[in-house]
Amino acid sequence: MKNKFKIDSDISKAETLPSFFYKNLEIFEDLKSKIFLKSWQYIGDDDLIKDKNSVFPLTILENYLNEPIVLTKDDDNKIHCLTNVCTHRGNILVFKPGKSKKLVCMYHGRRFNNKGEFEYMPEFDQTKNFPRPCDHLHRFPLLRWGKLIFAGLNPSFDFQSVIDTMNKRVGFLPIEQFVPDKSLSKDFTVNAHWALYCDNYLEGFHIPFVHKDLNEVLDYNSYKTVIYDYCNLQIGYSENDKDVFSFPENHPDYGKNVAAYYYWVFPNMMFNFYPWGLSLNIVKPISDSLTKVSFRSFVHDESKLNRGAGNQLQKVEEEDEFVVENVHNGLRSAFYKAGRFSTTREQGVHHFHKLISKFMNQ
Repeated sequence: MKNKFKIDSDISKAETLPSFFYKNLEIFEDLKSKIFLKSWQYIGDDDLIKDKNSVFPLTILENYLNEPIVLTKDDDNKIHCLTNVCTHRGNILVFKPGKSKKLVCMYHGRRFNNKGEFEYMPEFDQTKNFPRPCDHLHRFPLLRWGKLIFAGLNPSFDFQSVIDTMNKRVGFLPIEQFVPDKSLSKDFTVNAHWALYCDNYLEGFHIPFVHKDLNEVLDYNSYKTVIYDYCNLQIGYSENDKDVFSFPENHPDYGKNVAAYYYWVFPNMMFNFYPWGLSLNIVKPISDSLTKVSFRSFVHDESKLNRGAGNQLQKVEEEDEFVVENVHNGLRSAFYKAGRFSTTREQGVHHFHKLISKFMNQ
């Protein structure tokens, strides 16, 4: 690719990604192979596939990657994440959720077991060197965290290490007991480039200016960003001990009034932990000017809902959308090229831009 990106590792010297990154259609397409196909993606919770010999078809990042997968659960209650594409002629195998010990292609009858292993193909008796390993269904790496299920496409980093990093602060919460709440789970459409939505999320700099109600809950002067390899954390402190986490004595933030942990995982997942539970946000590119953001909520203490930093999430989202869409339009200006970073408030954005630069230049 002709376009190369250079983000200085010294935030005090660095410039942001250039405006053409957000406008160039060739770059938008290259993001598929250079970033998203090397990522981990949230694909659902284990309620999707409760019983033995269940199957559940999904599409990863529909309207962008359009990667068809199928979750299966075998006789040993083990979950597998397989390609939902027959290895004969590429037909989709499973069309709807259900129960099945075998995956049989309706096109020519090729059969696999629910672990993805090839079993049978009619009219192939005289085919030489058959079957080969490539005749099995591709198996994607799969990780579970509590009820949450994540699939690796062709992942370039260890997602378990990311989970371990998050667990250092949120591991005291009973994540395996978190209950999905469909009433709090919504999808939002944002008329902007997906990376601009992440840019906005990755800094608390805008909170006093954009989120007046949230700013009354959080202590802006104490707001903190912590950088890790493929994720980062923003810690929202409160000025008092109301609507904050209750930590065990061995916790790294014991004695502090933490109202929220905002974890971002490269490139497009956001884990917002509140005293009531988790709001997981997935940023899904559709076009260079359109993004779908899926909020999925998991509750462990209903009594703490609608309070503190985890209150009025839709209002906060609408305020963010307004700003992000305006930035998207502003970047269309012929006179804006790039910006600079606040060294104290935009470490997360700088981290994101460095990772994009690293992956896109490979």
